[in-house]
Amino acid sequence: MRRHHLAGVGIGPFNLSLAALATAVDGLDAVFFDSRPEFRWHPGLLVEGATLQVPFLADLVTLVDPTNPFSFLNYLRDRGRLLPFYFAERFHPPRAEYDDYGRWAAARLPSCRFGHEVTGIGWAGDAFELTIAGKEPVLADNVVLGVGSVPSVPEPLRDLVADPGVPAVHSADYLTRRDELLAAESVTVVGSGQSGAEVVLDLLRNRSTVDGLRWLARTPAFAPMEYSKLGLEQFTPDYTAYFHGLPEAVRDRLLPAQWQLYKGIDTETIGAIHDELYRRSITGPPGAVLTPGVEVVSASTVEGRIELGVRHVQQGRSATVRTAAVVAATGYAEAPTAPLLAGLGDAVGRDRRGRLAVGADYRVALDLPGSLFVQNAERHTHGPGAPDLGLGAWRAAVILNAVCGKTVHELPDRTAFTTFGLEDL
Repeated sequence: MRRHHLAGVGIGPFNLSLAALATAVDGLDAVFFDSRPEFRWHPGLLVEGATLQVPFLADLVTLVDPTNPFSFLNYLRDRGRLLPFYFAERFHPPRAEYDDYGRWAAARLPSCRFGHEVTGIGWAGDAFELTIAGKEPVLADNVVLGVGSVPSVPEPLRDLVADPGVPAVHSADYLTRRDELLAAESVTVVGSGQSGAEVVLDLLRNRSTVDGLRWLARTPAFAPMEYSKLGLEQFTPDYTAYFHGLPEAVRDRLLPAQWQLYKGIDTETIGAIHDELYRRSITGPPGAVLTPGVEVVSASTVEGRIELGVRHVQQGRSATVRTAAVVAATGYAEAPTAPLLAGLGDAVGRDRRGRLAVGADYRVALDLPGSLFVQNAERHTHGPGAPDLGLGAWRAAVILNAVCGKTVHELPDRTAFTTFGLEDL
């Protein structure tokens, strides 16, 4: 069996960042596997006009190594689009462009193996053994899990979304059902985050009438994402280190209170929704209903329509919403890793709630001589920045430094003006 220094499972933006940064490490034998035929980044949400919520500098490599050939600027240069990008003066590129950038990088990285589904990870005496469907297994001294996230659907809506015969869809698949939703007599969007706002904006702009369009959210308001300059320092490595050092119980209490850091809506999208509603109101009330503070407690189909049982959190009142279609813009959850790691048994360290015990360097506690790392499976230990593209290159560099046992990518000691703990006063 072929043996590698490093094997990555999953090729989303974060393991793609690791693959790109690894090209600068002489002698490192790294390989990355993904079951999909090619790199794709949230294809069902590449709505026309939607942009990244982070600047283009939060690409695969720039915030660690701006000279790396897999930077976003080098992608633009290779595509012959660097000057148009310069004149466009866009700090936040379109989502579709980021997706194309990822595919450009993946196609140029020989370490990336698409169409290779890793079905299990075990221990073969002195190395990890990765089982790959229909292929020869491989050995690796170090493994990095970057299996990404999966659509999260609240329990009341799961049966409806799972039924292909019902016009109910998670926002991750919005574009696959968009024509049906545009033509539906009424549509209810559930969820207060950026994806929900983008779906609502697209429906507002493209439905012949917005009568029957509802937007329901459990949060107390359709609130903007925290985007003040000091507020954004909670997405720095300094804050990540501070969060990791907190007791587990404190971290668990803190995360839900930080929802506006990663579940809010960018102000440009909020403004565009208001502008569209205002335009529609010139000849009368636009007919759309936007109601925050509402949670869906039940859902069923009755005579070809969907009935949602809802409760207003502050009023304590309940009602029934009848609608022809539903979009569950209810976010994502970390993809389960237990099936992949079953072959390692009790050697994998876990916390009191059964979650992976992840160290400051993203290494999972493991009662084996090998090193297992995770990317975007550590929000419970590292805080709200875990899924943020802006920290991807930094985390990949930390992992590479740990794998190599030396500093291959220099990282600054201080990344924020804010002091987060008393120990630094």
